[in-house]
Amino acid sequence: MKKMIFLIALLTLVAFAFGVMAATPAPAPKPAPAPATAPAPAPAPEKPKPAKIEKFSGVIEKVDEMAKAIDLKGKVKKEDKTLTFATDDKTKITRGKDTLSFADLKKGMSATVEYQKVGDKMTAVAIKVAAPKAAPKKEEPKKEAPKEAPKK
Repeated sequence: MKKMIFLIALLTLVAFAFGVMAATPAPAPKPAPAPATAPAPAPAPEKPKPAKIEKFSGVIEKVDEMAKAIDLKGKVKKEDKTLTFATDDKTKITRGKDTLSFADLKKGMSATVEYQKVGDKMTAVAIKVAAPKAAPKKEEPKKEAPKEAPKK
C-alpha cells in the first residue's frame, strides 16, 4: 500500500513538471547574421514633445510673493474666470521693451500670460504687461472775450 501511494505521488510530480515545461514559451530563433556591411545607424531617441504654449489675457487680481504666482482675471468663452499662474526663474516679464522683475507686478495691471499646462499646474513662460495708456488730453473750453457793455 505504501508503494502504491509513493508511486501515485511520483507520477503526479512528474506530470506537474512536464506541464510547467510545456507552458513556458520557447525562445525566439535568432535572425541570420547580416552580411558584413556598415551597421545601420541607431535610431535617434525620441525627444519629449514640449507642452503646448497657450495664452490668457486679463487683469492681475493677486500677486503671491511667497509662491511666486499671480492670479489673472479674464474672459474665457464670454465667461469671467480667474486663473493662477506659477512663475519660475525662466519666466520672462516685460512691459514694452523693458524687462521687469516679479516684484514689479501689481494688482490691477493688464497682462497677457503665455503658459504651459502640465497636469493641473500652469507655469508662465512669459508675462507681457500692457504699457500704461496715455491719459487723454482734456480740451479746455475756449474762453470768450468778455463782451463790452452797450454804450448809452
